[in-house]
Amino acid sequence: MPEGPSVRKFQLLTSPFVGQVVAKVGGSSQKLSVNDLNALRLQDSQVHGKNLYLAFVPAEGPFGPAAVETALQREAVCGAHCPAQGQQGQAGAPHPHCQDEELQEPQHSRSEAPEAAEGRGHWLRIHFGMFGSVRANEFSRANRANKRGDWKDPVPRLVLHFESGGFLVFYNCRMLWCSSPRADPASDILSVEFHRGRALRALCAPDPICCTLLDQRYFSGLGNIIKNELLYLARIHPLTPGPLLALSDRERLLDCAVQFSSEWLHNKLRGQGLHPQVYQKEQCPLGHPLMKGTFGPSGGFKRLTWWCPQCQPA
Repeated sequence: MPEGPSVRKFQLLTSPFVGQVVAKVGGSSQKLSVNDLNALRLQDSQVHGKNLYLAFVPAEGPFGPAAVETALQREAVCGAHCPAQGQQGQAGAPHPHCQDEELQEPQHSRSEAPEAAEGRGHWLRIHFGMFGSVRANEFSRANRANKRGDWKDPVPRLVLHFESGGFLVFYNCRMLWCSSPRADPASDILSVEFHRGRALRALCAPDPICCTLLDQRYFSGLGNIIKNELLYLARIHPLTPGPLLALSDRERLLDCAVQFSSEWLHNKLRGQGLHPQVYQKEQCPLGHPLMKGTFGPSGGFKRLTWWCPQCQPA
């Protein structure tokens, strides 16, 4: 599923539509009555970890920004004046199908399971599936034939047409109403409020480090791709129990996590794809053959892990 950097890019695509009124809706969603969004105003757009939150209010009501402006929203404003970011954030610009969208996996961990619906609220929580994505003013087109050999385009889960003439398209996602975003910015690795001390303590858990890193309570937005890459960058074996890691190892892991995630986001905003070093590879950059295994918590989801026995010794 899309990880933190991807969802942050999705938020930047929706932010130019904040303040606009929905004129027409469409989509194939069966769990959400898409017509309920008709004639509502998009009031706010936020991202927390792997979840996108959109706030809607009646169009005739007063419009005002959220009480607290997020760091990402400020970044979106700055991005309008930055050639690298502005090109991707403009509502009318086409957005290429990035390479890393082909690297997603369908599994979900227990910590990523969506919370139960709280009843109708004014926030729409969007959690993306295997190839979930958002498009601004364009529909996604198949870039290769499916198993049947045809070129069938993906079916949008939700389409929002705005009075300005622009539109947003959401693919392969689960949506539900909630009263407010359930989020802890201190756990978001791309948030300025990320709590490094709490993350360092979480890495001391007795579980294999490859499982701990996917715990969204402490590493929101960190997914399987980032996990594989940062373990290789930090030269740490994925099955190492947390208590065996020295403080310097844990600090190096966090540095790699933040740096890799930030660079991935910046590459996305420039329209560049991801070039992993070990994820879904047969050799590491040094030419060593990689090993692959499926690991996960007892009773939980198992995730594929790639590692280099020479660069990441047990």
